[in-house]
This record gives sequence, C-alpha cells and structure tokens, in this order.
Amino acid sequence: LGNSVNEYWENLRQGVSGAAPISKFDASKYKTQFACEVKNFDVGQYLERKEARKYDLYTQYALATASQAMTDSGLDPEKIDHNRAGVIWGAGIGGLQTFFEETRSFQEENPRFSPFFIPKMIANIAGGLISIKYRFRGPNFTAVSACASASHAMIEAFNMIRLGKADIMITGGSEAAVNEPGVAGFNSMRALSTRNDDPKTASRPFDKDRDGFVIGEGSAAFILEEYESAVARGAKIYAEMTGGAMSADAFHMTAPDPDATGASLVMKWAVEDAGLQPEDVDYINVHGTSTPLGDIAEPKAILNTFGDHAYKLSISSTKSMTGHLLGAAGAVEA
Repeated sequence: LGNSVNEYWENLRQGVSGAAPISKFDASKYKTQFACEVKNFDVGQYLERKEARKYDLYTQYALATASQAMTDSGLDPEKIDHNRAGVIWGAGIGGLQTFFEETRSFQEENPRFSPFFIPKMIANIAGGLISIKYRFRGPNFTAVSACASASHAMIEAFNMIRLGKADIMITGGSEAAVNEPGVAGFNSMRALSTRNDDPKTASRPFDKDRDGFVIGEGSAAFILEEYESAVARGAKIYAEMTGGAMSADAFHMTAPDPDATGASLVMKWAVEDAGLQPEDVDYINVHGTSTPLGDIAEPKAILNTFGDHAYKLSISSTKSMTGHLLGAAGAVEA
C-alpha cells in the first residue's frame, strides 16, 4: 500500500487493496497465486546494495522503516544517551527466503552453506542490526510469537520505558514470507484464501463468503520515548501509549478458543493496565484475518469484554487492504 507512512495512510483511507498476483516467484502450481507484496521497494535508499545482499528481505524492510521512524522523530542520534536506548523487534518467521534458498542450493548445486546463512536467517538479526546502526546499547531482543510478535515487541518496549530501564526504544516488526515455503506452507494448512479470480476482494474479514487470509509482507517501526523527554525536546507526539496486556488461549495449535477466553482477557487487562474503563474505548482494530473460525471468535471476545458498549464501538480490520503480515501485523496495523 506504500513505502512511506503518508502513502500507506492515504491508501488505507481510500480503501485500496494491496492484493495482486504474486510476482516474486511462479505461483501457478499453488492453490493460492496472489498476495499483498511490497511494491517498488528500493533498498538503495537505506543501505549500500553490497551490504544489503548480506541481509534477508525481512531485515531490509526493518532497517528501512527504522530509518524512516528515526528521521520522523527528530531525534539526533549523536545527542542520545546510547546506554538508555534500545530496540525490541517482532518477527514471526525471520529469514524464510534465506533458509529456502540456502537449503535448495545445498541440495541441488553446492554442498556448502554461505557464512552469512545463520546471521541472515535468524529472527532476531533485524533488531540487532537496527541497534548496531544507531549504537543503541539498551535492551535488545526479538519477540517471536506468531501473529502477536510485533504487538508483544511494542508492549515490551513500552514496559522497558515505564520500568525506568530505557528512555527511547525503537520497536515494531517485519516479515517477508511471500515466497514458496510461505505460501505452500499456509496452503497446506488450508489457511489462505484461494480466490485467484478476484485477489483484491479476497481478504474479506467477517464476510459470510470469507475463505481464508491473504498473506502480506512488510514492516512498520515506532519510536517510543519517555513522555517528559519527548515534551522537553519539543517532539512531534502522535499518541500516548498508556497500557498493554498479553494472554493465551491455551486451547489449540491453530484454532481459536470458541469461547474466546484469551482474547477477552487480553482486552480486559489492557483496559485495566491503562487505568481506563471499557466505556472509554471507542475503536478496536481487530485481528480480522478473514478466516472462518477466527472471525467468529473475535466479536464474541468483544461482546464478552465490553457488553452493551460493544455496539457503540467502531471496529475495522485493515487486513482487508494489507493482507496478513504475520509477525509484523501488530505494528503495521497500529
């Protein structure tokens, strides 16, 4: 939908769909032949191309959005206390394309692995490279929790600041799983939409004819800063983060709890953590994946949590336009 915040936001406002036939590989042999790919990405704007070849695409996306976020924040990297700044990132899979290419090459062409194989593939390398770029020596780790990865990363970055462990955190998430193992793997789970004749309307959360999610890729980054620090330097503040929570269904490997217990708990706890009442909430960006089971459980969780106030809430799923970015979903949707 865009390679900058403004472009992405305007396309969201206009209801533009990012879904189209897959261009990264020949998808004709798969049941699903479309995705929400990042389009017209120029890594040369952010990295030397020779350097970029050492990084999986998910890391390239991460470095690009972190760079945009730092520029937008107005922070001067030379005037930051690098011991009080950190990076907590989110990725569900990491360097899937790298793993696929290296193992295929090993089996078919060359019985050796590249020395860049492991550092290029691992899920925490993106956050590590962001910290290296800005010399942030504070807390640094990556949340790997499937579709909740970026959300968990953002909450943990928030916690580091309110616990007094850091003043500035770069957080967010990235994913680049629009490739053969990504599409084929989710196809085998029967998780993806197969509406090949009409990709742009394939991601249809809560529609009675939904038939699965549309896989997407990309990244989003945020700068979280301690409030007094941001005010003192005259920062452009978009929003105040006041609470966060985590829960688990503890039910099944892929299916949601039909009673929506975990999803109800996390919303209840998040509202409490923020010091709010349920009636203070006016909008929910739902997970809304366009899957038959997930789209039933989520409204049930909202009703369980908000009662009659649920009917006054504005609710939407931006996955209808971006597709499902897996580990990056929470950041892109935030």
